[in-house]
Amino acid sequence: MPLVVLLGFFAWGAVKFLGVRTWIVVLIALFGFWLSDTFVAPAIESGTRSGVDIVNGSHD
Repeated sequence: MPLVVLLGFFAWGAVKFLGVRTWIVVLIALFGFWLSDTFVAPAIESGTRSGVDIVNGSHD
C-alpha cells in the first residue's frame, strides 16, 4: 500500500473521528510540499525510507 494512501486514510480519520478541521489537514500537506524543496528534504526522505523499511520488515 503506498504511503500516500495510508496518510490519506489517516487524514480522513482525523477529520471524521477526531474533529480535526479540513483546512488544518490541507495546511499540513502544503507545508510538507514546501519542506520538500528545502535543505531538510534529504533528512525527511531518509527518515521516511527507514520508517517504511521498519514497518515492512525489510532490513538490508
